[in-house]
Amino acid sequence: MKTDNSILIEKIKEVAQPLCQGENFDLVHLEYVNSGRENIVRLFLDKPGGIKLDDCVYISRQLGDLIDIQIEDIGSYRLEVSSPGLNRPLNKKEDFHRFKGERVKIETNELVENKKKFTGILELINDDSVVISVDGKKVEISDHLIRKARLAGQ
Repeated sequence: MKTDNSILIEKIKEVAQPLCQGENFDLVHLEYVNSGRENIVRLFLDKPGGIKLDDCVYISRQLGDLIDIQIEDIGSYRLEVSSPGLNRPLNKKEDFHRFKGERVKIETNELVENKKKFTGILELINDDSVVISVDGKKVEISDHLIRKARLAGQ
């Protein structure tokens, strides 16, 4: 069963994705947060060469107008647009391919080799798994077990 937030996130994504693609931005992650006093729509964008403040302002203005026009049941909200930062989430298979050779943190839903948290170098991306090198040991993690993955920064 989908929650109201997940339905709203899907609606926002349906509006944001074509805009981002049309402007050559990668929609890395989208959140809708109810923080008690206000609702926050948070987008993380990327593009070759990185995101600049002007990019965030540009997308924010366009997307805010589109959300206001196309999503009637959103109510009042604050829109935040930013880069994914050094600890960028890895959500799509393309993200894993793009950052092969980088240091990553992966959390799993179930135990893999008696652990649920791994930090290592992303070595190999298979059709249904990834392989990371943790302290010189290769660990294969099935895609369906990955709960959260992100760049580990330095």
